[in-house]
Amino acid sequence: MPALDVAGEFETIDRLLKPLAHPEWGRGLADDVAVLPSRPGYDLVLTKDMLVEGVHFLPEDPMDTVARKLLRVNLSDLAAKGAEPFGYLLACAWSERCGWPERKAFAAGLAQDQVQFSVLLLGGDTVKTSGPASFSLTGLGWVPKDRAISRAGAQVGDLVFVTGQIGDGRLGLRAARGELSLEPERIEALAAHYRMPMPRVDFADVVRDFASASVDVSDGLAADLTHIATASGVGLTMNLNVLPLSTAAQAWFADRVDPQLSLEELATGGDDYEIAFTAHPRHEEALRHLAESRFLRLTRIGEVTAGTGLTVLYDDQPIQLARTGWTHG
Repeated sequence: MPALDVAGEFETIDRLLKPLAHPEWGRGLADDVAVLPSRPGYDLVLTKDMLVEGVHFLPEDPMDTVARKLLRVNLSDLAAKGAEPFGYLLACAWSERCGWPERKAFAAGLAQDQVQFSVLLLGGDTVKTSGPASFSLTGLGWVPKDRAISRAGAQVGDLVFVTGQIGDGRLGLRAARGELSLEPERIEALAAHYRMPMPRVDFADVVRDFASASVDVSDGLAADLTHIATASGVGLTMNLNVLPLSTAAQAWFADRVDPQLSLEELATGGDDYEIAFTAHPRHEEALRHLAESRFLRLTRIGEVTAGTGLTVLYDDQPIQLARTGWTHG
């Protein structure tokens, strides 16, 4: 893949990306590496996601929202591990439509979220492509030594919780495509969630202190709970009837002919970027109090059982899902 011409590449770096760089560890983006100091008593947590035009964002999406989504989906992964984010590495493959105004908007989106989430750019690369635009980001965070929460710690008897709302990612994509018939303000709210999800970074410390296993909800709630069940060697139940819905999703759901299939669509759609986790029942009251103090909705949606895999309940009866979530071929 050819690189940008020298003027284009370095003008982009000098004028747009250098202002985002960490003043010390990023070396002014003038080197081929970032150098991070060790932090005694902490582990370094790394995660990586990428967004591809036409797959993870629409060609007409504003570039500032593309940049912010790119950063936020990585912050969501860090939050689910109980990590505190501090920096990121960035790779941009600019398509033909990504002229200076688009690149400027992209950098402005990153700058806005850097302030909101207290992270800084550490380094990366830029190229130009004749294909669709694609962007890759590696998020870095700190967690106290040996305290990073994995998918593998769920125990029989634990309860299953999820933060926030489920289904807005799926409905948000449909809203952005003009496929929903709802009031304009609800369409706008759903599309905004799809373009700029809110990572639960303010809940990372709670996850770290109370969760036995955790995952961010990116592929679909059912798929991501299955990941916990598989990694932990246990069974999980999920009750569709208590699926937490936003007011916009409730408005959409009210007109559905088949409530069960509609809830299945929301539970498997993905792009929610909430945190699903397991915890001992003795922690439920504390978890609810901590969520309330952060103005965050928290819903108990199931429990951990003996056995394997995910069991989905509707009206207290097991059902078979046609699929559990999004997967790349």
